[in-house]
Amino acid sequence: MHTLTQDPALLLLILFLVQLVLRVPIAISLGLSAGIVSYIFDMGIDMLPYNFFAGVAKVPLLAIPFFILAGFIMERAGIADRIVKLVEALVGDMTGGLAIAAVAVATFWGAVSGSGPATVAALGLILIPAMVKNGYDKAFAAANVSVTSGLAIVIPPSIAFIVYGGIADASVPALFAAGIIPGLIVAGCLMLMVYYISKKFGYKGVPRKQSVWSAFKQAFWGVMTPVVILGGIYGGIFTPTEAAAVAIFYGLFVGVFIYKTINKFEIFVDVLVESVKATAVIMFVVTCAGLFAWVASTVGLVERGAAVLMGLSDNPWAILFFINIILLAAGMIMDAISIYYVLLPFLLPSIHHFGWDPVWFGVMMTVNLAVGQVTPPVAVNLYVGAQISGLTMEQITPPVLPLLLATLVALAIIVLFPELSLVLPHWWGL
Repeated sequence: MHTLTQDPALLLLILFLVQLVLRVPIAISLGLSAGIVSYIFDMGIDMLPYNFFAGVAKVPLLAIPFFILAGFIMERAGIADRIVKLVEALVGDMTGGLAIAAVAVATFWGAVSGSGPATVAALGLILIPAMVKNGYDKAFAAANVSVTSGLAIVIPPSIAFIVYGGIADASVPALFAAGIIPGLIVAGCLMLMVYYISKKFGYKGVPRKQSVWSAFKQAFWGVMTPVVILGGIYGGIFTPTEAAAVAIFYGLFVGVFIYKTINKFEIFVDVLVESVKATAVIMFVVTCAGLFAWVASTVGLVERGAAVLMGLSDNPWAILFFINIILLAAGMIMDAISIYYVLLPFLLPSIHHFGWDPVWFGVMMTVNLAVGQVTPPVAVNLYVGAQISGLTMEQITPPVLPLLLATLVALAIIVLFPELSLVLPHWWGL
């Protein structure tokens, strides 16, 4: 006990871990631990409100509520339903057609939403019933949508990349560009796995009810969404934050004037309410995690943690292996934003020491956290998938495992070949 009262870094770590074991919500665990240590060791309790505010008063973070609102608007606009019909028309009745379509649509929707749970919610209501109706096992259908929706934080625009860029001082447009090829690699590995599973169990697609051209014409305005958002960013027309605002107005234009699905004021109010709730959760985590990171840095916990990591080995590949294990384990108990704020300060010295590209490292870290969204006990995507399908976490978890294996294979490729992540940022001069 005497050691704890003399060592603020150790006390901070123990307080946080104890609260995790007691299943205290992550945000409260982070904020409360920081507040207690700050008070006990007289670090200036009056600084906490300032740090709490400074945690969210950053221009890049403005993109988060905008992208969340844009995702909800585009879901209500009917874009998701039309994209699903287009992809179903493309795959037809091939083996695993609907499962492959789910991966393809989730990959596309990642370029609209930027949030894993929001993608599960938007696509699960359409895809899970459709797969079950056509003979797919419900647990596999829910697992497929939940896991592939994790691509939303890898495919740009990504809320995770915005947070990482702010902490690591990395270019957000470069991170967005770097996420494209790795996101497609993950999608490709998942498609191969769902094809194998579908062939084993005899799962099929659905016969075409309309031509591909007809489905494309109906989905055209939805297909143009990532073109408008990402084309504007990479074309230098607007910043990621401005792109998020443009996405809102584009979604409203499509929903009100083109598809005419947002035709009541009540619908718009409902979208605003849902967006505010989702944004509040994320921002509360950001503020508490930022507070924890500030106290951890002040009391020396970050430096000691980084020294321990660097002391494990002089081999960069060994350190990379340890980092990936740590990130995968952290993903099982913490949400992605908290992991960035808590662990990234410990990892930055290793990035600088070994000369790793911070953009590539951000992609690798984000893919790890996409895995964390579907690994219990804190598996936010699985919780949403279970709620939509009416199944329990225990029922969904077994069919998740082979899909996780496919994602880990993709992660290994991304780690071993950094140039896959960096080719587009270098090509576009970002």
